[in-house]
Amino acid sequence: MGSNDVQAIVLFMETTSIKQSVSNGASQFMPAYEDMIKAGMHFGRKKTIFHPNMKPYVYTLKENIYILDLIKTTDTLIKAVNFIKQAVTDGKMILFVGLTKQSSEVVKNVAESFNMPYVINRWLGGTLTNFKTIAGRVKYLEELEKKQAEGDFEKFTKKEKILKEREIANLKMKFGGIRKLNRVPDVIFVTSLKEGQLPVREAKIAGVKIVCIVNTDSDPKQVDIPIVANDNSKKSVELILEAIKNGVQATN
Repeated sequence: MGSNDVQAIVLFMETTSIKQSVSNGASQFMPAYEDMIKAGMHFGRKKTIFHPNMKPYVYTLKENIYILDLIKTTDTLIKAVNFIKQAVTDGKMILFVGLTKQSSEVVKNVAESFNMPYVINRWLGGTLTNFKTIAGRVKYLEELEKKQAEGDFEKFTKKEKILKEREIANLKMKFGGIRKLNRVPDVIFVTSLKEGQLPVREAKIAGVKIVCIVNTDSDPKQVDIPIVANDNSKKSVELILEAIKNGVQATN
């Protein structure tokens, strides 16, 4: 949709009570209504890929694209923030997962601000269901880094040293974000249900609570705490994670 389409949708929404309702329902850590619109947080998917369980969260259908009800988006986001805030207060471990290019940077930043583990770009199968093996690879990475720091690599030939350094770089790319994952997490936060089917499936098998951004093409009943919003917009994902960060830090 172009800027004219966005303006038309904004005008369409503002002719109803939705703007006032969103403002009244928002807490101090929620994004402003105007920012939600600018970020495209209300944009769902095309009519042809709609999941029927998302019907309660839809505001209208515009040019064959579903428009999410921002009142429902706000309600689900507040619920998610409160859930994560309580988890942090209780000392629980949260694994943040951002497998899309529009979410990886912000996921890493928020996870690090909470001193929590994260996975970006690619999910390694078995991270939750075969945790012992994954933990072993993290330990191996740390052993290699220790040897490198102690100068143990100096005994190798130039070629062997380069291979070891490449191995460390490769392991850091795969396992660097989960160094703090010393056990199966209590909660997993995923930035897109569509792109995060693998971690969501493993979390369900492992009995891990799931907080996830869900768009109109996915089933919100797959997760424990759905956040109904556009998962394909970088700004939308950023606003959601900013709300979570601000909400948690407001009382912790």
